[in-house]
Amino acid sequence: MFTRSIRGRFLLWLAFLLVLVLSGFGITAYQLHVTNQWAQIDDELSQRVGALRGDPREWRGPGGLGKAPGAEAGFGPGGPGGPGVPRRGLGPGRERDRDRERELLPLPHGGAADFRPELPPREVMISATVAATYDEAPSGTNGFYFVLWSRGGTLSRKSAGAPPDLEAPETPGVVSMVQMRTRGTYREAFRYSTLGDCLLVGRNIQPDLAGIRLFAWWLVGAGSMVMAFGLGGGWLLATRAIRPVEDISTTATRISAGNLSERISVPETDSELGRLARVLNSTFERLDLAFAQQRQFLADASHELRTPIAVIISEAQTTLQRDRPATEYREALGACLEAAQEMRRLTQSLLELARLDAGQESLASAPVDLAARARACAEMVRPLAEARGLTLSLDLAPASLSGDEVRVAQVLTNLLSNAIHYNREHGDIRVATRTEGEEAVVEVSDTGCGIAAEDLPRIFERFYRVDAARTRHDGHSGLGLAICKALVEGQGGSISARSEVEIGSQFTVRFPALATDPRPPTAG
Repeated sequence: MFTRSIRGRFLLWLAFLLVLVLSGFGITAYQLHVTNQWAQIDDELSQRVGALRGDPREWRGPGGLGKAPGAEAGFGPGGPGGPGVPRRGLGPGRERDRDRERELLPLPHGGAADFRPELPPREVMISATVAATYDEAPSGTNGFYFVLWSRGGTLSRKSAGAPPDLEAPETPGVVSMVQMRTRGTYREAFRYSTLGDCLLVGRNIQPDLAGIRLFAWWLVGAGSMVMAFGLGGGWLLATRAIRPVEDISTTATRISAGNLSERISVPETDSELGRLARVLNSTFERLDLAFAQQRQFLADASHELRTPIAVIISEAQTTLQRDRPATEYREALGACLEAAQEMRRLTQSLLELARLDAGQESLASAPVDLAARARACAEMVRPLAEARGLTLSLDLAPASLSGDEVRVAQVLTNLLSNAIHYNREHGDIRVATRTEGEEAVVEVSDTGCGIAAEDLPRIFERFYRVDAARTRHDGHSGLGLAICKALVEGQGGSISARSEVEIGSQFTVRFPALATDPRPPTAG
């Protein structure tokens, strides 16, 4: 279950990355530390090998202090020639070789230092001054010790603190080079002379090994702390990042249960999830509004249908209670017919709105001369206007659009019928068309009772009536303006209204213009 959640997968991936990075860093740091530690030990041992060789005037070998074997023959610094006196038998080439042999040449870690004696080579000599520092400390100087073997592996000299089980190392392939070896908890540097003598300097590296182990545990502890801190921070970050998702899921669950008023709390509006929550809240609001409109629509439709149905039932029951003259039967049938026709008009309007909402109503797209269509619709309703003493005037400027001519005529006829029905006696109706920029505009104005400001935003809602006391037998179900709005918006246009009580109303319809009609304006 944990691995199926986003938070769990995020933490597992973070743990994998942390283990990978920390392991690489720890191994690299450990290897560098061990390498540097061994390099320091080997360098110090190599330096001590060179220090024990010391000043040739203080060499001490089997021949005693101050004389090196062979010095009497003029080969050593203590010979008859003495310092500054050229040695017999040494040419310029041998002098250069001797100077080079006295140099100490360091080699990389794991190699050796090239320690070359005076020529001619005899045997390894030990500096008495340096050797005394080893002998003065019973346990050796800082854990260091030295051992000298003569040719054949015979022990010649060793310092205090040297291990008792020391054996001469095997003769290396290259002599006069400082070599390294590890023996248990001891690290040792040794050097063979060209005549087979061997000088070895070593030390106990157990404290260094303990320090290396301590460093390794310190790396493990530090890595564990970083791992714990990283996973803890990742858990908090993932929890904070996932919380909006959990809120969205919880809110959606409650909404699916029927509580459409629920909304998602958005503490961080600028984050990606915050923007998603805002979009979902907007969607939930539209969904809530749609369901509310649907409930209201069903209630209004039921209410509208209930009246004609009640009329039909009432007339039928009354007529069938007893025998009546033919004229009464005719009157009853006429009332039932009128109620049925009202039901038919209502159901046709409801079906039309349903098809428009579902996108099932196909709207044609062809050039429409808006001025000509407005003139035709005005002429069609003119007898109704004149019957009520209304004046119908036209101000038709060229205007064209691409749309459904039948539906455009339906919108204009509906607006003109409302203007006639809700106008006052001997009032005026004005129809005007024009082109404004890229829009074809038609306006229908009247001098009727007007619409209150609080009712104006709702006049395009279905079944909404400004005067709720009006009878439904006037042929107006409250769906006309809703159908007009759906038809206009279905052709890419818009419809609006402005009105003043007791002054009149003006409805403005705007369609995307097709082209400007070149014909001159026509007045009616």
